[in-house]
Amino acid sequence: MDVYEGLEGKKVLNLSQLNLDNLDLDHVGEEKKRDTQQLLLVYNRFTMLPGSICHFSNLVFLDISYNRLAFICEDILRLSKLKTLVAKNNRLDEFSLPKDFGTMSLEVVNFSGNRFEEFPSEFLNLQRLQSLSLGANRLKTIPAEIENLTSLELLYLGGNSITSIPPELANLPYLSYLVLCDNRIQSIPPQLAQMHSLRSLSLHNNLLTYLPREILSLFQLQELSLRGNPLVVRFVKDMTYDPPSLLELAGRTVKSRNLPYKPEDLPGNLVRYLDLASKCPNPKCGGVYFDSCVRHIKFVDFCGKYRLPLMHYLCSPECSSPCSSNPQSDADSEDENSVPAHRMQKVLLG
Repeated sequence: MDVYEGLEGKKVLNLSQLNLDNLDLDHVGEEKKRDTQQLLLVYNRFTMLPGSICHFSNLVFLDISYNRLAFICEDILRLSKLKTLVAKNNRLDEFSLPKDFGTMSLEVVNFSGNRFEEFPSEFLNLQRLQSLSLGANRLKTIPAEIENLTSLELLYLGGNSITSIPPELANLPYLSYLVLCDNRIQSIPPQLAQMHSLRSLSLHNNLLTYLPREILSLFQLQELSLRGNPLVVRFVKDMTYDPPSLLELAGRTVKSRNLPYKPEDLPGNLVRYLDLASKCPNPKCGGVYFDSCVRHIKFVDFCGKYRLPLMHYLCSPECSSPCSSNPQSDADSEDENSVPAHRMQKVLLG
């Protein structure tokens, strides 16, 4: 019932499409068990990962996709050399994994097309994980502890019900490919501008109405997918403004008039407050703001072809002139020839 073949120099045992519901190894010799590095169990009828899997002591790659898998037994922990685990399109959820799953040396995990409603806490301990795919599940949130996966290079979470992106995602130093398409995300945290390794960001089919201006700092970004968002089909042009408090008015006066102050002159909390002043981006204003500001959409050219609405924060409604929401009056748009080669190469809007 098995086919033994070579694939990219690795010994492969292919037991796919055999209608199996258990893993009977009576006809697999000890040498073959020891030498097998890739095991394919795709398109069978397994409801749990069989314990006999542990007999493949040198297994590096395991694919048990397209089964009825609802539980992964603790015997998988004995596969000390396993690097890639693929279990797409099964019935797994956050209760299906052994509690010590996070101690494994996995580098690639693909559990797309399952029934996870919460991000599995066991995944957050996989210190060597480089690629994680949990697309087409039922996830609603991304935990802040995602920042623990410091080796992660690819994160695929498309096709869930995620409503927000945690700022902690920006603490992943090697993340290059981030896929969050087909979710319910309404905004992008400006902290993502710190993701200096990011090359591809997929956000299509969400609920985005604007992008933070900080996204322009992603100098390594080569592809940004935005189609199917309100910002593409319906540009936002409204303003919101909260009147400043007396504290803010006083702080603005101190900072805008460059009044000197020292720690010995003011309580520590006021000194810290004054140090948090943000400069108004209107070059004709020169004002500052703290908590009260005008949210405003500014249209910016990417690659000389597409105009994207980026969020700006101004100190008052009177500062809106140079940041007009009228695409035709945006003075500081970039034309196609002025965009450096290392800037964004693809903006996918349609």
